[in-house]
Amino acid sequence: MSESAKGAKVVIERTYRASVEDVWALWTTKDGFESWWGPVGFRADVHEIDPRVDGLLRYDMVADSPEMIAEMKRMGAPVSHATRSRFAELTPRSRLVLRNVIDFLPGVASYEADIVVELLPVGDRVRMVVTLDRMHDDTTTEMQKEGFTSQLRKLDSRFG
Repeated sequence: MSESAKGAKVVIERTYRASVEDVWALWTTKDGFESWWGPVGFRADVHEIDPRVDGLLRYDMVADSPEMIAEMKRMGAPVSHATRSRFAELTPRSRLVLRNVIDFLPGVASYEADIVVELLPVGDRVRMVVTLDRMHDDTTTEMQKEGFTSQLRKLDSRFG
């Protein structure tokens, strides 16, 4: 990872009219995770989710709209790729850290990047603060931020 990519994090916050338990389930259950994970035009097919410290999360990220399938093919990228993560930290209904193996970028050596999720109850709502490690370069970090923001639109619609 380059020096410019080290240190700074990407922080994204949302507040939803939902319970902490409901939002926690989105991160820690197969049905919950599959219901929203992946930017618009993609889906996640979960093969394993074990929400405990050192438990695995394995899923395929799949382009599932005709436009995204065509775009992936145009770029010479597969329409699906396996993703491996593990729960590096877990405090039920409060905080989790997903440590992702980034090994699917052509020409980039494999590395790990964390997603830290904090859930804070605020009356009948829950504030979700997500902190993303920067990726190996600024362009990929911006793509990661855009992709994550895109998938949050699914939750924005659900919890309005």
